[in-house]
Amino acid sequence: MTFRVRYTLAAKQDLVELYAFLLKRDVKAARTARGAIARSIELLRDFPFTCRKAEPDNPFLRELIIPFDAMGYVALFEIEDSETVTILAIRHQLGGGDCFGTSQRRRAKPRSPITKRLSS
Repeated sequence: MTFRVRYTLAAKQDLVELYAFLLKRDVKAARTARGAIARSIELLRDFPFTCRKAEPDNPFLRELIIPFDAMGYVALFEIEDSETVTILAIRHQLGGGDCFGTSQRRRAKPRSPITKRLSS
């Protein structure tokens, strides 16, 4: 089963801001980070359920750890249905222990189980 990966407007803006931040400091690092994020996001096409849960009571809201340099990034995403994964936000790990905060997570409400195939 392959999932389609899509981005919210907020997640697209996060990517632009992360790239612009690095681009001012180091062009090579900005390009390398962009590649690391893209490769990690690609994994969600096949394995979104392998990522850690963002909240214990919502099995469809998850976080993808994206390794880069000494720290890396975290992508908050939701498994929408049996075919779609939506990236909600992308943050640098230095954003703190809870880099998304509760307001970001509240936007993704728990959903009913999507299919028996996905839960087994």
